[in-house]
Amino acid sequence: MIIPQQDRPAVHETPPLDLNDLRRACSMFPTGVVIATVIGRDGSPHGITVSSFTSVSLEPPLILICVDHRSRVVRHFMEDGYFAVNILNERQRHLSSHFAQKNPDRFSSVGWYPGYTGSPLLPEVLATMECKLRQRVPAGDHAILIGQVLRVTEREGSPLAYFKSSYHTLVRHEQASSTK
Repeated sequence: MIIPQQDRPAVHETPPLDLNDLRRACSMFPTGVVIATVIGRDGSPHGITVSSFTSVSLEPPLILICVDHRSRVVRHFMEDGYFAVNILNERQRHLSSHFAQKNPDRFSSVGWYPGYTGSPLLPEVLATMECKLRQRVPAGDHAILIGQVLRVTEREGSPLAYFKSSYHTLVRHEQASSTK
């Protein structure tokens, strides 16, 4: 049923938004989990757990990530012309937690290798995307970083998912059917 315009509340009558309500509503949208990585100007690797990641365009091949302005690593993403996205598999929850911590040296106990662009790539992830930074867009308390994808890798497996503020794994349809 369509609500006639005259029966809709006016915008000025809308109560103020409770940010906790917004957080809970956003948590209802399941996302994959990625680690965005970059090499700092001093040559050291930096990375952060990101759940705001999406494909933007195929022509040209563009993706975006959102990084909080308060993050210690955001400046490295703003300075360098390249970054990578590492899509985590279902067994890499520990990496997501590790890169979400405020530890300034997140790579001290994590293996990695330089990709084509020099950006850190993590072993055993489902996919990697090495990107050239094309655009920075300030948006509230985050920076939207749009990258042109230059190179990708992929492997078989299942993704790590985040839903209602906790980690989950996906059950493939054929697996669900065989357990009935």
